[in-house]
Amino acid sequence: MAGTLSPACHISVSFLLRHPPCTTVQFVGFSPPSVESHRKLGRLTVTRSNLANDFLGDFGARDPYPEEIASQFGDKVLGCQSTEHKILIPNASVLSLSQLQCSPVSPSQLPLSADDAKTLLHKVLGWSIVEDEASSLKIRCMWKVRDFGCGVELINRIYKVAEASGHYPSLHLEHPSQVRAELSTSSIGGLSMNDFIMAAKIDDIKTSDLSPRKRVWA
Repeated sequence: MAGTLSPACHISVSFLLRHPPCTTVQFVGFSPPSVESHRKLGRLTVTRSNLANDFLGDFGARDPYPEEIASQFGDKVLGCQSTEHKILIPNASVLSLSQLQCSPVSPSQLPLSADDAKTLLHKVLGWSIVEDEASSLKIRCMWKVRDFGCGVELINRIYKVAEASGHYPSLHLEHPSQVRAELSTSSIGGLSMNDFIMAAKIDDIKTSDLSPRKRVWA
């Protein structure tokens, strides 16, 4: 009947090769309940059977039988009959900086070089490298907000993220509609990886509801 979904059934498609056993491809589809039909077209056999107790049926892949290998069935199909599967655990170089955690920095550690800082700067949005009075490097970001209350709210959101990470930026509400954040690692007198991790976490903070409203011209 139109508009009514029928129970799932198990559909098995068997491709009969020159030498038995055959290779079977199985998948799940829909057909009227308790329907079982066989249709033979040359060497293609289609079998339908109700899956009342098993909705998914057989799912996945298996290794070929020795008889199948002996029949060289792989030469009769497209693709590769021998595929190596590997599960790779992502390392820090491929993870987003916002997914990393800040780690303690030893005072004897050297700050990042200008070249390393420029490379990491590509991983954060809206930040720039600046020098302070002592020629130490820091990164800075500016936000334009709707009003004073939005500026305070943005600072509060940044503070919550910094509190959870244990690495704090220097925050400034320069005037009612602009917020400035600066990051550096004071214990080493320059930039560390923690500064860029913190910048990436700040980038993930939602700020669209604090931005100035766009004018709509009639």
